[in-house]
Amino acid sequence: LTFLPPFLSAMSVQALDKEAIPDGLRPFRDRLTPRFLEARSQVIDFITQDVIPAVPEFQKQRQAELDKVSHQIWAAEPPMVNDLRKKAQARKIYNFFLPEVSGLSVLEYAPIGELLGAFPLANLAMNCTAPDTGNMEVLEKYGTPEQKEQWLKPLLAGQIRSAFAMTEPGVASSDATNISSRIERDGDDYVINGHKWWISGACRPECKVFIFLGRTSFEGALHRQQSMIIVPRDAPGVKIIRPMAVFGHEHDHAEIVFDDVRVPATNMILGEGRGFEIAQGRLGPGRIHHCMRTIGQAEAALAAILYRAQRRKAFGKVLAKQDTLRQVVAEARISIEQNRQLCYLAAVMADEVGFKAARKYIAMIKVAAPRMALKIVDDAIQVHGAHGVGQDSKLSDMYTGLRTLRVADGPDIVHLNTIAKMEMEATGDSAIGAAVSGENKNVAKYGKFKHVEGRLAPVPGSKL
Repeated sequence: LTFLPPFLSAMSVQALDKEAIPDGLRPFRDRLTPRFLEARSQVIDFITQDVIPAVPEFQKQRQAELDKVSHQIWAAEPPMVNDLRKKAQARKIYNFFLPEVSGLSVLEYAPIGELLGAFPLANLAMNCTAPDTGNMEVLEKYGTPEQKEQWLKPLLAGQIRSAFAMTEPGVASSDATNISSRIERDGDDYVINGHKWWISGACRPECKVFIFLGRTSFEGALHRQQSMIIVPRDAPGVKIIRPMAVFGHEHDHAEIVFDDVRVPATNMILGEGRGFEIAQGRLGPGRIHHCMRTIGQAEAALAAILYRAQRRKAFGKVLAKQDTLRQVVAEARISIEQNRQLCYLAAVMADEVGFKAARKYIAMIKVAAPRMALKIVDDAIQVHGAHGVGQDSKLSDMYTGLRTLRVADGPDIVHLNTIAKMEMEATGDSAIGAAVSGENKNVAKYGKFKHVEGRLAPVPGSKL
């Protein structure tokens, strides 16, 4: 891998070795198809032969686009990205997140997702970036032929980008039943009124359409009141108020007001009251794809630690020979491998029983992977010192993105609650739990707590 930039060549050799199955996949060898080996080889060739050599030109064109605008969030995509898209299409690895395109299981896509996390330009060029991936999955699975022709087709071609308009500033949006934007039928149209924020991707010039979550009813079954509808970004009444700042720096997340926005009734996806159903189909794949890419980012951060450790000297020896640095490296490798196996487990469960039934394992990795990667990036910043938080290093951007990810698609506490509820439902009272917990038999013997049973103390043998 001597042709790689020094920073990237420090990554695990296995990650870009087309001939070897990565160690983490060995327990799943029987689940890997010849198609996986072929696809992985194609992606590695694309990264090493097309993407990495294109990085200098990408950076040059990116700066040229930045020079044209007042703020970076309004900058257009560098034109050379379309050249990379064409090369990805020629290699038949474009839109690879769709199983119908890649021919891969969720498990088989996982190690490829890691590579796309470590090489984000490849992710962009292969049209595998969020939130477009989730929106394309929605349109592919639930859209009408007309919706697919108008919106899915240009999204799949990379001709436009999109955003998912869900989160609202006036309610706790981590509970989607709180969403309060109104979608009201008026003849052959729907009229939309709402206030959204943290709508990722909405500021970029290439964004042309939103998938909007709102309420078509405020009565009846709670999970049948929400609907999803297609809203063109340039529809009258759509107003981007401001870009949102992450840690004080403005990013491509928008606050938007929808004021009497009128769209055709044919823009409704699947039908009124089907929003939750669609959301479950959208979020499962999206969450696990985030985690796959996060593991790739953790690998890149560890590569940065290894690179720096061999090129800086302190207290009489290079950092790589300092015991404290070696502990950081060892702990990082342990954490990455633990999370990789959990991600693979979640992927296998999704393959076998579907995303809904696998939600406990997806929730686990959605909490664990960003935490893990954030810790490794933080350690990498420590190793780099002031350089690690400066503009010459990618680490500060990685930290910002990973910390944001712990809120995106639901904050950690929501996923932790999902895990805990499912664990309690599955386990309940158990003989082994009772045996290990033990019992003070003197409580029953002397009977001094009978007057509070059911109020301050549970009835013996009852479930809480």
